[in-house]
This record gives sequence, structure tokens and C-alpha cells, in this order.
Amino acid sequence: MAKKIEPATPTKITPDDLRDKLQAFQGDIQGKVDDQKTSIATVAGGVGMALMIIMFLLGKRSGKKKSAIVEIRRV
Repeated sequence: MAKKIEPATPTKITPDDLRDKLQAFQGDIQGKVDDQKTSIATVAGGVGMALMIIMFLLGKRSGKKKSAIVEIRRV
């Protein structure tokens, strides 16, 4: 048979408990982000440059495909 588990006594969570936990969590995350900040900025800059080059080349190509030659003749 299964053992009967006694319910644990509920403890009240105070706003101070929540604030302490959230500040500790934020401190851990902020420390990790500060360590990786330069590499994140470098990667973001590289991706931005690559996107600009791709958009430039695609725009240049589509401009060539849609250009028309208009010939005007005098009668």
C-alpha cells in the first residue's frame, strides 16, 4: 500500500522573501551578462553588417531585373 504523506505546514511568503529572491536572481543574471557584454556586442554588430550587405545586394539585383529600356522615335 501507498504511504500516507502528511501535509506540510504552510509557511507564509512575505514580500521581503520575494524581494530577496528576485534581487539574488537578478544579481546572478547581471553578472553573467556583464561578462559577455563585449562578445554580444561584437556578434550583434556582425549580424547587422551582414544583413545590410544582403539587403543591398538583393535590392541591387531586383533593380536590374525590373529596369526597362524605353525607346523614343520621331516620326
